[in-house]
Amino acid sequence: MSLVALGINHKTASVSLREQIAFSPDQMVAALEQLKSFNNQSEAVVVSTCNRTELYCHHIQAQQLIDWLQQFHDVDKKALESSLYIHQGVDAVAHLMRVSCGLDSLVLGEPQILGQIKQAYSTAKAAGSISQTLDKLFQRTFSVAKKVRTETNIGANAVSVAFAAVSLAKQIFGDFSQTNVLLIGAGETVELVSKHLTEAGVTKITVANRTLAKAQTMAQEFDGKAITLAQIPQHLALADVVISSTASTLPILGKGMVEEATSSRRHQPMLLIDIAVPRDIESQVGELDDVYLYTVDDLQGIVEQNMASRRAAADEAEIIAKEQSIEFMAWTQSLQSVDHIKQYRVQSMSAKDELVERALQKLAQGSDADKVLIELANKLTNKLIHSPTRAMSSASHRGDNEKLNIISAALGLDSET
Repeated sequence: MSLVALGINHKTASVSLREQIAFSPDQMVAALEQLKSFNNQSEAVVVSTCNRTELYCHHIQAQQLIDWLQQFHDVDKKALESSLYIHQGVDAVAHLMRVSCGLDSLVLGEPQILGQIKQAYSTAKAAGSISQTLDKLFQRTFSVAKKVRTETNIGANAVSVAFAAVSLAKQIFGDFSQTNVLLIGAGETVELVSKHLTEAGVTKITVANRTLAKAQTMAQEFDGKAITLAQIPQHLALADVVISSTASTLPILGKGMVEEATSSRRHQPMLLIDIAVPRDIESQVGELDDVYLYTVDDLQGIVEQNMASRRAAADEAEIIAKEQSIEFMAWTQSLQSVDHIKQYRVQSMSAKDELVERALQKLAQGSDADKVLIELANKLTNKLIHSPTRAMSSASHRGDNEKLNIISAALGLDSET
């Protein structure tokens, strides 16, 4: 079976090359059309993300794919070939399963890649570039990814500071539906925090930033409120959770401001998470009653522990992926045996039909029925035993007893006679 996985990723190629090799949505259908036109058995799925571009193909040779990829994107062939990895057969199956489980990702165990591969499969399905083999492979891969997520802790723990901050808040407050969150800053980290918060069910978010317009732009994405840094003292008492990440060289929240807020809250607890360097929240704030302050160092410790946990889970996931890839290859080999059986039956039936037709013609011409019947039996027997006899004779002349025994067993012969 000519199953090939070929591609580049964040470990083998620079950002500039990955950008050149990436397939835009507008290019995808045309690419799949070209790949499936290689021959009447060709199948293809194209996975293209910011960190990888991969081709999963059946009945297309690796060198053909390399040449096609270079021409499609008009890139330097030498640069492309030096960055490519190629997997074939069971290794190609195992690679797809590892990628789908997040074992080959920049962030170990990240779940986004599975959704991206499912989208690639759906696009190929709609384009008609997959049939039995790749369809079965990707369906099996999705089951394996689910099995890994269910049976291991590969995705159970936060491995980014932003996600760790949200996970920590969720552990403390549980139900986020009534939790008020104040985000201080409007950079990439806070934006990522806001996405994790909304995914976790938070609906009441206020964004505070030095520039109000930037805070408003971010707040619009989740129907939140926007305020300036100067307005924080008036809004701080409403916040159950405060997560801050700015580029300020001086603290944004001081002990006095937070103490006044907790007094207004009648000492309902507040969680403050400072993921800025330098710090946005004075360290003395942690001395206050009913205030829980965590810094980026606290979160980094959580992240490192969780990465260690993910690495342990990854070992379990690797075993699952390997076992499942071997099972899939066994299935494809069983398909080949079914094809051979069908071919043998068609060939035998064709020989029978041809000889029966000749016999009927002779009977219609008045030939003796007994002679026609004997001739039919002899010719049919000779046709059916011709290939096995030749194969046994060839194996015997070469002294290939193993092959001779296999043919004998297939023909139902007693090897002891």
